[in-house]
Amino acid sequence: MTTRTTSRHAGDTKSRILDAAETLFIEYGYEAMSLRQITSKAEVNLAAVNYHFGSKESLMHAMLSRRLDLLNEERLKLLDRFDSLLGSRLTCEHVLGAMFIPALRVSRDTRIGGKAFLRLLGRAYTDPSPFIRDFLGAHYASVAVRFFDAFQRALPHLPREELGWRLHFAIGALSGVLAGADTDSLISEFSQGKSMNDLQLIARLASLIVSALKAPLPDASQLAVFASVLGDAGSDDIACEAVRQAQTDQATHGSAPPAGTSEPPSTAQSDDPQNFGTRYAAQG
Repeated sequence: MTTRTTSRHAGDTKSRILDAAETLFIEYGYEAMSLRQITSKAEVNLAAVNYHFGSKESLMHAMLSRRLDLLNEERLKLLDRFDSLLGSRLTCEHVLGAMFIPALRVSRDTRIGGKAFLRLLGRAYTDPSPFIRDFLGAHYASVAVRFFDAFQRALPHLPREELGWRLHFAIGALSGVLAGADTDSLISEFSQGKSMNDLQLIARLASLIVSALKAPLPDASQLAVFASVLGDAGSDDIACEAVRQAQTDQATHGSAPPAGTSEPPSTAQSDDPQNFGTRYAAQG
């Protein structure tokens, strides 16, 4: 009986430490949180943290893994399901659904995530700490590559480099919203006080990101418009550089591609899908 009680107490202590680290990470980010804050919030001493985890870094690994490992397992299962059902007819909406739906499920289940889960995702994707970025990139690279390849199959007209940039921008913007403390109040405000179910929420998120991903590549006339904006803003040096770059691209590849078409996929380093993975992966 004594052994069982001791074991349960040790498990409770470990869970309290993980919960405290998660709450502080959501609120302050990795660099601003300290072991002293964690031990105070968990009501344990530093020896307990060292016993269960050894260091702040190992504690953060355990805290992120207990949430993100399960999430990514569910994401891959759903993506597998969509692949089996649709094959070559896989759509961008289905790939986004495989990312969003498991996250919403976890956020609705207090046993494995709860309401703070989406904020945890947002913080993980936007935290500037190299430690957090390296952790996500190293541990979830295969998941990121799998989703990047799925997006590429669903959006074959986009060069890899362009797709990487669009996913980076879209998921980064979404993560910034999720990381905020006022997400629920914003949703209520935008919906004019009306309740929003999961279908409506997913549809709104997906429609925004799908539009960004499917947008045609900017043609020469659109580049000229933004060059004019830069000029009007007093940034003639940037505008002139942009025009020179556009002219170089035209000389290299011929006339600028019309809206809705693309050039052959680039092999530049910036098309590495792991760049997208550090945003999403665990990102949304």
